[in-house]
Amino acid sequence: MPRDGGRWSGIERNLRSARGPLLAGVDEVGRGPLAGPVVACAVVMPCDARAIRGVDDSKQLGAAEREKLAGRIHERAVAIAIGAASVREIDRYNIYHASVMAIRRAITRLKVMPNHVVIDGLSIRTLGIEHTAVVGGDARCHSIACASIVAKVTRDRLMLALAKRHPHYHWETNKGYGTPEHQAGLTSHGATKHHRHSFGPVGQLSFALSFAPPEEAAALADALLDVYEPEPIS
Repeated sequence: MPRDGGRWSGIERNLRSARGPLLAGVDEVGRGPLAGPVVACAVVMPCDARAIRGVDDSKQLGAAEREKLAGRIHERAVAIAIGAASVREIDRYNIYHASVMAIRRAITRLKVMPNHVVIDGLSIRTLGIEHTAVVGGDARCHSIACASIVAKVTRDRLMLALAKRHPHYHWETNKGYGTPEHQAGLTSHGATKHHRHSFGPVGQLSFALSFAPPEEAAALADALLDVYEPEPIS
């Protein structure tokens, strides 16, 4: 477990020995919410430094703890990159394929070329990038846990910003998930452009879906990546 004391996992040590020292850990967040993008992060941590004590699967950490650890990850990382898939892309291609797009964008945006990539979950046949998949990887691999934390902090900051523009849905607390407060906002105020119309509770409020053509979706994705690029976290 990454949280257990500043040591690299055996999985990562073995991969570095077999593939090379630059290992990119990758994770994504935001598959389940009714609103907002899916955001992925790729992190290359230095192999000659100890793992950061306290790093764990982002879901097991409080918001303040994630923010603090994200700052330490940014300080130490060899490279960090964010990838995102827009709500329109989620609606057009489905959440699975949009998640793959976000993961691929994060990896390809790294400013250093990793020797190998390790991702959380199952192998992704359509990723097009050689990788090792680790089930429960955010709790078993330090580099994946680092990516999980940065991705979560980035997406949470975005949803906090969007909550200021759309206060009826309480995204500052639910981050786009379908809580009773969010559902009440949908019922009283309808869906916004940031809602996923292909998701049942939102789609039931819409009589027609408007999908972006591929070229528009690509432009939207580029714009999203600019918005979601995290500022250095202190």
